Amino acid sequence: MSRRLAVPVVVLLAAVAAAVGLYLFQPWRIFTSSTLTEDVPAVAPTSQSAGPSDEPSAVAPREVVTGRLISHEHASSGTVKILELSDGSRILRFEGLDTSDGPDLRVWLSDAPVIEGSAGWYVFDDGVHLDLGALKANKGDQNYEIPPGVNLADYSSVSIWCARFAVSFAAAELT
Repeated sequence: MSRRLAVPVVVLLAAVAAAVGLYLFQPWRIFTSSTLTEDVPAVAPTSQSAGPSDEPSAVAPREVVTGRLISHEHASSGTVKILELSDGSRILRFEGLDTSDGPDLRVWLSDAPVIEGSAGWYVFDDGVHLDLGALKANKGDQNYEIPPGVNLADYSSVSIWCARFAVSFAAAELT
């Protein structure tokens, strides 16, 4: 009698374990990829910058800091820039981003140092960090709005952070 009960219980536990594993690890993401190419946000023309033809001209964004992504948990490349637009708003911009897809990827500004190798994979949630939102795609050029009033001096790095497993996919030191 106990054998007849044990087999269905084991099968049920195995099915639950498989479902939990699929939910947590999302192994199909190894085979998925998405690309997004966003332009730098349009900047409103200013009347003071009117040229000889009296048509207003757009003011180019000012590059505040920049950095190059290094690989952490997953092979990654691209550049990161923080741009200040003519209206005073700021964005974090990835250019040429190429990383792996993964579950619950976030874009974080952080005060943590960027450390190469596995020693740098876990440092970004140890100190101050600001979540700028979900990673929009794992490839391409993307913009992330930085909330007004954020003191950029408080942050020295950017991480593509996997919130599900508390690990950095990639990071860049901002200089």
